[in-house]
Amino acid sequence: MPRNISALIAHILVLAALLTTFGCMSLKRDDSEGQSKFNGELERNVTLRILENDTAKEKGYFKELLDAFNAAYAEYGIVAVDANMDQYTDLEQDGPYGYGPDVLYQANDALMKYTDGKHIQPIPVEQLDCYRQISEEAWNAYTVQVNGENYVFGVPVNIQGPLLYYRKDLLPENWETQWDRDKNGVPDMTEYWTELYAYSKEIREKSNGAKFGYMKSLFDTYFSSGFLFSYGGYVFGQGGTDTSDIGFSAGEARRGAHVLRQLASAMNQDCIDDTVTVNAYSMLGNGTYFATMTTPDVYTLFVDELAKEYMRTQDLSEADAYAKAEENLVAADIPKLPASGDLEDRDGETVDSVMMGGINGYAVSAYTKAPNAALAFVDFATSFEMISRRNELLGVAPARADVAEKVGGLSETINANLEAGHIAVMPSTRAVAQIWTPTQTFFSDLAKDPFRLPDEQKYLSDEALQKGLETVDEQIYSAIHTLN
Repeated sequence: MPRNISALIAHILVLAALLTTFGCMSLKRDDSEGQSKFNGELERNVTLRILENDTAKEKGYFKELLDAFNAAYAEYGIVAVDANMDQYTDLEQDGPYGYGPDVLYQANDALMKYTDGKHIQPIPVEQLDCYRQISEEAWNAYTVQVNGENYVFGVPVNIQGPLLYYRKDLLPENWETQWDRDKNGVPDMTEYWTELYAYSKEIREKSNGAKFGYMKSLFDTYFSSGFLFSYGGYVFGQGGTDTSDIGFSAGEARRGAHVLRQLASAMNQDCIDDTVTVNAYSMLGNGTYFATMTTPDVYTLFVDELAKEYMRTQDLSEADAYAKAEENLVAADIPKLPASGDLEDRDGETVDSVMMGGINGYAVSAYTKAPNAALAFVDFATSFEMISRRNELLGVAPARADVAEKVGGLSETINANLEAGHIAVMPSTRAVAQIWTPTQTFFSDLAKDPFRLPDEQKYLSDEALQKGLETVDEQIYSAIHTLN
């Protein structure tokens, strides 16, 4: 993979030539306007405003992408620029007045809400270089059926599925004899929640509450709801399309709620709100936390903090500090859960974790004046070379199978988890916006429970946990169908 921008441009200039052939290909008709806006004729001398995420900007990837695209399309006078908008800008409000971006990069649930009102447009994805390299499960996150025909409104870039991040150099010296009961060469506390819970309690007790094992903001629905899904819970029925069927309390989801309460008891009260989310990078870096859970795209932020700590405390050069950080920061698959839903059950059967995830990708605004140029940008940005570079700089899990195969490791694991159903993709519907407040309120209350006085604790029984989850379902239903 070329590391300088000139070499990168040379590798992918050929894509520009390919895009001029779009006019020869047949297009699906746009259900809203009769004819697709993509006719294959590149608009000339136009400026495209691109909305990217903040991490891509901070790590320099977005600038490389813009520079490479602009060099490749200079002969057409097409220039892509930073839209200079908040990464969560509202196209629904801004687009009709000409303030929105031409191309947007966001999660599938954020993008697909724009299909209501036709703010983004169907894309002829079969024409894109990435089309056959992306799994059906990833494409499904951007697919809507209208009058019996499927239309795709986004192009997957990376899969967001939670990972366990931990410090290898903070493992106990005796882990191979005391924390590897299955003798597979992998620390048990990174494979099983029961062992991570036991290790977390040990760390907290030995440090008198100054250090912790696993730490996470448990109020965060994105990460905590997976514990419910692992035992039969879900967001909406019928694969995420039936918003009359709310399923956070379904199956044995209360077992997952019990696991969350147990995890909270080994933390401190920072887990109740977003405190851990804000300080996880620095706290893992300075050794206050052993492990946390988050998404692949922030890997480099953890490396940065750990490298800074090594430079500060061990007088290492920047290069040596980063090498050591990359060696000791491990991103692992999510541990298995006890089938019983009890983290004290260290010898019982286990079940695979099913975590909430999403598919981040690109969409094209319905308000763009240059749809063909915008499509050319999307094709360029989702090419093998650019997705490889995105992985290299940001640590994302590519949706492109060929890039995931080249990268190997957890990128392949996350793709496999998606296909196996171990990642529950957020429903691509506007109604998903109504799940956050009720679930966050419950998860926060649940995380607070171990810190209450004994006679004030609320979630000590299966019945109480079930009732709490059923209340969440009722609140979400009302928000979608009654209050609206």
